[in-house]
Amino acid sequence: MQINALIIDATDPERLAAFWSELLGRPVVGRTGPYVWLRRENGLGLGIQRNDGPKPEKNRLHLDIAASDPAAEQRRVEALGGRRLQGYDDGGFLVMADPEGNEFCIIPDAPFELDDEGRTDYLG
Repeated sequence: MQINALIIDATDPERLAAFWSELLGRPVVGRTGPYVWLRRENGLGLGIQRNDGPKPEKNRLHLDIAASDPAAEQRRVEALGGRRLQGYDDGGFLVMADPEGNEFCIIPDAPFELDDEGRTDYLG
């Protein structure tokens, strides 16, 4: 078995697909039922699915997005309508949310250290 696609729930899949499309440089390539699909890359699909139910407090699964300059990408995420989430500073990770509140981390694309508790300091 292998992971075929990641699916992100959204109340407005078109709007959220536009955010992720711009952020990841993956154009929207199709719409099927409640799904909006971004271009498949490296065998992995990314779909945005209409889901009108409430979002739970914290995602049980999140994406880590690697970037050469996490601080610059934070500014870009915010310009696209996302935001930095509060309450994660002790862990040292740059935790962001898309416009509908789905969490993801921006991490360095270079190796970084973690302590025994899973904390890091790549934000300096």
